[in-house]
Amino acid sequence: MTSSNSKSTNETARKIFKLLLTNPRKTVSWVKAHAGNVGNERAHQLAKDATQHGQPYSLIKLPKPHIKGLLRKRMLEEWQTSWKNSDTGRKIYNIMPSDSLRPTNWIREDVIFFSQHGPFPAYLKRFQLSDSDFCSCGGIGTALIYATECIYTVSWHMRKPAPNFEQEWLKRVANNLVSMHKIRGTIKFMSENTDLFRPPTFQ
Repeated sequence: MTSSNSKSTNETARKIFKLLLTNPRKTVSWVKAHAGNVGNERAHQLAKDATQHGQPYSLIKLPKPHIKGLLRKRMLEEWQTSWKNSDTGRKIYNIMPSDSLRPTNWIREDVIFFSQHGPFPAYLKRFQLSDSDFCSCGGIGTALIYATECIYTVSWHMRKPAPNFEQEWLKRVANNLVSMHKIRGTIKFMSENTDLFRPPTFQ
């Protein structure tokens, strides 16, 4: 038997030989096939089922780079599915619907603007951190307003998109270095002058 040969190069046989060597009370003996032996008949049936319904298995050793590539592909597929079906981060998803391992080079100000989670009255009102969603300039304080209309951020203004093109506009801004520089300037200025954008209080 191959499993009893200590010089065998078969990996499975080597494992069996080692098991027998460390457990002297265990023995392996030949059993005649189809002779009514319950254990042998069961083993035969399981082997037959495996060849007909089991998953294909190959003993071929694949190169590590190939295996890493397969794992990376699977990981990205699962990541993409999760990103697509998630209930959070939809504003970022609308700009970046496809996942990637390539860095975006976004900084803090970029994330604040595109997620719209920052010093914007509309955002603060939504989470009950402010009593009003209006800016002191008179408009509703959204990220888009500060990038295109607010009188306090005029130094960084960009052309305001039509309502039905807002999403496409955001994608273009995210891929334009000049526009991104304006966004960063706007958010930095707002973060350093939060009181300037709060609506006046009336008593």
